[in-house]
Amino acid sequence: MGRMKGPGLFLAQFAGNEAPFDTLENISRWAAGLGYRGVQIPCTDARLFDLGLAAESQTYCDELRGICADAGVEITELSTHLLGQLVAVHPAYDLAFDAFAPQATHGKPAARQAWAVEQLMLAARAARNLGLDTTVGFTGALAFPYLYPWPQRPAGLIEEAFAELARRWRPVLDAHDAQGVDIGFELHPGEDVFDGATFEMFLDALDGHERARINYDPSHFLLQQMDYLAFIDLYHERICAFHVKDAEFNPDGRQGVYSGYQPWLSRAGRFRSLGDGQVDFGAVFSKLARHGYDSWAVLEWECCLKSPEQGAAQGAPFIARHIIDVTDKAFDDFAGAATDGARNRAMLGLEGAA
Repeated sequence: MGRMKGPGLFLAQFAGNEAPFDTLENISRWAAGLGYRGVQIPCTDARLFDLGLAAESQTYCDELRGICADAGVEITELSTHLLGQLVAVHPAYDLAFDAFAPQATHGKPAARQAWAVEQLMLAARAARNLGLDTTVGFTGALAFPYLYPWPQRPAGLIEEAFAELARRWRPVLDAHDAQGVDIGFELHPGEDVFDGATFEMFLDALDGHERARINYDPSHFLLQQMDYLAFIDLYHERICAFHVKDAEFNPDGRQGVYSGYQPWLSRAGRFRSLGDGQVDFGAVFSKLARHGYDSWAVLEWECCLKSPEQGAAQGAPFIARHIIDVTDKAFDDFAGAATDGARNRAMLGLEGAA
């Protein structure tokens, strides 16, 4: 089994207009200075990355890799979260999600979707030019407003939503397949694919497409009160990326999983900096190591209390000490030793037996 790589840092929550967060060179040096060995790049942030140029220019991609290498980090994956969100948008969310698309597509859902799909096609080529095997992102959502069945959903509504979701994603997945690139979908409330059951529905609608994989993030499962360790046992063969993010769930007499429309600080379920929440990361890293996960462990920082600078500084050593150097065999495992048939028979009292 290979060794997990890391620590990595997802740059989306840290990019800004002031140094050291304003350019890929500056933010990579800052991340490396904190102990990170990889950076996950949001492909929609023009301050850090030009997606169109990366899809067309190997020279540009080589320059990006060189910038990161000089800073002391590698590129782990490209993030296409906001683009994936725009592949499928229920009309109830049109106004909110227009903010993620160019001004020319605002108020034009079909144009916004076409733009997002085009950008995802570019992401497949950009990832290959960067020597990456994975992008990570969201599926978008058509059915999420109908999550809790009251009033009762009409027959076939969810089936049609997932059939349409698959129709929209299949060309994108095929384009990634042509480049040898997986898409690790982050299973996330607000997306139609938010847990194991919905991932299976999505996969079924895609006829098991090999490029449809999972960006594992235990924080979203803890907030849904799922067994995030059993999830790894069930779906480890599809896990191609790992967001290391913590969360806590503290229900009381006033609120629970839905958190009563409260602001983040007042919610029963809250994202926290690594080590400040309730995710058992010792068990998570052990499970992933047990199943041979050997890609990146990437901090996605979100916290309602701690500053991003403190969260990032504490995140690198937290991840580093959880990564397991997997042993070739257990200290008392003699299964690989040379077979001594006579000795084994003697120990079983079989010598001289008829």
